[in-house]
Amino acid sequence: MADFHQNGNITTLHNLRTRTVSEMERELEIFARTRKISLILPCLYSELEGPALPKILSELSKVTYLHRIIIGLDAADEAQFRKARSFFKGLQQNHIVIWNDSPRMLALGARLEDLGLAPQEPGKGKNVWSSLGYLMGCADSAVMALHDCDILTYDKEMLARLVYPVANPSFPYQLAKGYYPRIGDGNVNGRVTRLLVSPLLIALNRVIGPRDYLDYLRSFRYPLSGEFAMRTAVLPDLRIPSDWGLEIGVLSEAWRNLAPKAVCQVEISDAYDHKHQKLSPEEAGAGLNRMSTDICKAIFRKLAADGTVFTNNVFRTLKATYYRCALDLLEAYYNDAKMNGLSLERHTEENSIEMFADNIMRAGELFISNPHETPFIPTWNRVHSADSAFLNDMITAAKADEQDYS
Repeated sequence: MADFHQNGNITTLHNLRTRTVSEMERELEIFARTRKISLILPCLYSELEGPALPKILSELSKVTYLHRIIIGLDAADEAQFRKARSFFKGLQQNHIVIWNDSPRMLALGARLEDLGLAPQEPGKGKNVWSSLGYLMGCADSAVMALHDCDILTYDKEMLARLVYPVANPSFPYQLAKGYYPRIGDGNVNGRVTRLLVSPLLIALNRVIGPRDYLDYLRSFRYPLSGEFAMRTAVLPDLRIPSDWGLEIGVLSEAWRNLAPKAVCQVEISDAYDHKHQKLSPEEAGAGLNRMSTDICKAIFRKLAADGTVFTNNVFRTLKATYYRCALDLLEAYYNDAKMNGLSLERHTEENSIEMFADNIMRAGELFISNPHETPFIPTWNRVHSADSAFLNDMITAAKADEQDYS
């Protein structure tokens, strides 16, 4: 049964397994006759050599309701782009591999730079933003889905359940966020959500007082999941962060642009595992160290935009409050794991909490010291207003790359 959390009234759709995936796919095929569905896959070239992506392609080749698949390829040279094109040719759907580092794409980036509209840094946010631009330029899809390319336990049911809430024309949802249990190989995973985001939201509520935005974020069971689906009408005004705050940023945009009843979370799997980022405690620009700082900044920026005043004293109090909340939650996580025969290394977990606590202060200091920071990539509406030919030129460039390097 669907339930409604008190925090934000976000609808939660459960995976009760009372119907087969083939039944759901047959409905999606009917919806897709009038509401075309596209999928975006942002990936690094290195993921083509990993264990997850071949399985993902095998599953996607069985999906019949997708109109188009857009693969945004990062960190690839010419030879690797050629290999990537060969790698993805097994897909049965209309698809394109966008070589984000091609000379043509770099020239388009320079064009945006001249307009002051270029993404400030490479990464997943820029990749997703570019792929969304290509999709909007095609102007033929009503629904889009996005998921990562490192899902080791992928099956096509995940995609069907993710897409269904926004593809069904009788449902009101404009955005669906995927969630799932973070358990794999007998371990409790999802460290950043469990040990950073959850206690941070509790601590913020105590330090700055109740905020509807905090209640909204707390209503998501896994706010950092990389799987979501949207109706494409919301894309032109979507502001994509260029750093690791992408997932929080998208949820924040949904909070800004949509009513709570237009947003849902949907259980897409009961067995999910993917590549795990390293903690990287000695390297501020890598792994969970960088990710945690960017996530904190994304939350602070949104709260500031809604009128919250932050000072160094607030951040010091927040760090102390967070630390206590995180340790309290860790006790509950440990007991839950023990009860269910799962492994949870308390020493490793506490090391993570200590690093996250330091990064709350670091994120706060960066936020205060750089008030003019504009981490969001401009919306595609703004790009189109400044350069009305850009989307068509990007589609032309991507297709030319495929022809020239086939």
